[in-house]
Amino acid sequence: MLLDKKILVVVPARGGSKGIKLKNIRPLKGVPLVALVGKVIKQLPYIDRSVVSTDHPEIARIAKEAGIDVPFMRPEKLSGDRISDWSVLHHALKATEEADNEIYDVIVMLQPTSPLRKPEHITATIEKLINGNYDAVWTLSETDSKYHPLKQLILKDDQVGYYDIKGSKVIARQQLDQAYHRNGVAYAISRDCLVNQKSIKGQKTSAVIIDVLTVNIDTEDDFKYAEYLLRNESKDENIVNS
Repeated sequence: MLLDKKILVVVPARGGSKGIKLKNIRPLKGVPLVALVGKVIKQLPYIDRSVVSTDHPEIARIAKEAGIDVPFMRPEKLSGDRISDWSVLHHALKATEEADNEIYDVIVMLQPTSPLRKPEHITATIEKLINGNYDAVWTLSETDSKYHPLKQLILKDDQVGYYDIKGSKVIARQQLDQAYHRNGVAYAISRDCLVNQKSIKGQKTSAVIIDVLTVNIDTEDDFKYAEYLLRNESKDENIVNS
């Protein structure tokens, strides 16, 4: 419990990843991605319950070994690649509440594909949700101005066009408002938002900005980048502790 709110962590980890087979149990520095989530959760003593939502028995086994409960298996109808986060979280909340005979105030989604998260990132997200009385709080990272939406292009019928026609007016990056993107580190959502608003982004949603390098793994190159960042992190720790 944190700030008098009961906290449920849901780790979504289906087995049918198309880009990288069984991505959610792919080892990073020898530890499966879903197990890395379990290691972070163990550093958050205020978490009341953590569960994995999966359709795959091997993912379930590894998650359970890492300390994440498996009170249900995700039904086939929620296991496709076009199933929304809301559908997965809503099912997980209802199934866990029924199993526990309990009501949870805050639902936290921790995706295994963001393995560089720190415990303090999660805590800051939950605290901001509760203290600010928000419907949801997401972690975001600043988007480099080179990748700003107004600088994006489309190619249709072998012709280059602006993704947004307003981009034709942009001359210098100073004209651009700072853009942000989801980094997958943490999502904190109120029960009301998830159940009554039927959304993971409610009418009043804020953000915690993560100002360190992170990665959201979707490709082999993402894995290589995560390994690179972890190697550098280890070097920095060795310098500090030497």
